[in-house]
Amino acid sequence: MKKLLYNLLLLMTVSVFAQTNPAITVWMQNTTNITGRHWVVGNSTPTDDSDLANVQSVDYDTDWVYVSATGIPAYISGPFQDGNPSLATAQNSIFKMPLVPTQNTGTSTDTTPGNIGVFINGVALFDYRDGVAWNPSTNNICGGPGNAPCPGGPTAVMDWNRDAIPAEMEGFDCNKAHPAMGNYHHHQNPSAFDMDLVEVSDVCDTYPADGLYVIDTNAHSPLIGFAYDGFPIYGAYGYANVDGTGGIVRIESGYELTGATTRTNGPNVSATYVDGYFREDYIFVSHAEGYYLDVHNGRFAITPEYPAGTYAYYATVDVNHNSTYPYVVGPAFYGNVTTTTVSSIPNDAVNYVLATDDYFINDGIIKMYPNPTAEIITLQISDVSHPDLKVQLVNVVGQLISEQILKMGSTICNFETASLYNGAYFVIVSNGSNKKTYKVLVNKGF
Repeated sequence: MKKLLYNLLLLMTVSVFAQTNPAITVWMQNTTNITGRHWVVGNSTPTDDSDLANVQSVDYDTDWVYVSATGIPAYISGPFQDGNPSLATAQNSIFKMPLVPTQNTGTSTDTTPGNIGVFINGVALFDYRDGVAWNPSTNNICGGPGNAPCPGGPTAVMDWNRDAIPAEMEGFDCNKAHPAMGNYHHHQNPSAFDMDLVEVSDVCDTYPADGLYVIDTNAHSPLIGFAYDGFPIYGAYGYANVDGTGGIVRIESGYELTGATTRTNGPNVSATYVDGYFREDYIFVSHAEGYYLDVHNGRFAITPEYPAGTYAYYATVDVNHNSTYPYVVGPAFYGNVTTTTVSSIPNDAVNYVLATDDYFINDGIIKMYPNPTAEIITLQISDVSHPDLKVQLVNVVGQLISEQILKMGSTICNFETASLYNGAYFVIVSNGSNKKTYKVLVNKGF
């Protein structure tokens, strides 16, 4: 009897913990069997894939959360126009992550090539590198596809290691991501290029996509993932002060370019090897302001999900919302790296069931623009974990003009209005019995 009561108490404790720990509740579980999609060069319609998107299940016990995911996003991936022949393919991983991450009080663990974190849709996070470095013996780059191997092999320590963001810009899709032998991943802030204040890539013009979230300069950015040490990752904006005060500001990296024009044992700065082409072009500078991050690209601060405070990483951007080094995590972890992949989930783990019927459509997370409009209406939602939502465009007498499904993981949908008459229309966003209606004016002038 005592053992039974103990087990029941333990189960109740674990269940209550699940309702409050974001490491369990924040994942984007695929409850409608949506699959991935990808663009093919020259095709104006995306191709539907057979692999399920987002996270398939979340299980937990007293110490760990087990996240089963394909690594396929709901937003449209590709194309990768640098000759990368790979497509995003299912990784079918089970990530075992700590529910209570701990600080590493000893020597920091450097980030490594490959997965160093997981976004809330199950897509992988990589660090700054792309596996390419400078070989001073040959005065050329080495490592990576199509290049000569680096001396000492892929694990050798090189003086100058290439930064993937400037070097592989052409190969990123609209979501700022690309695959490595099928493993689709982000190195940087996972919002779409065309959502930045200044676009550094025009791929979205032909092959549009959503990205994981939309930067809102007036709100704390969402929790978008977890690093392999178990600490959360947020988007680009947060509270100015670590105690949750001071308003919303852009959270800034403490890394700066050295400004040097020569590189010992490396190529001098040039139009080809620009300042910032290599990771070693940066130096960390400590700042007193709370909105600057530490050497790991994180800080201890109050966040919406952690009202008592937590150490957290941020996906850093500049004033134009272009990604800034070290981008998300790195070059070393703050905490003890304990995340791993496992082949199965323990039998005593509890499955976390995502409730979607009572999802509340909050006006604060939805923007509709331009209004008035002439040619197009864009509806944008900042909540990256919303369930599938029906979005309808109707006229003043209630006639349906167009309808779309804003799938979980997607943040934007558009309605063309060029063929509509001038006047008032309504956009209705609904999830079961819960709905919100927004008025929009079409005015094409004369």
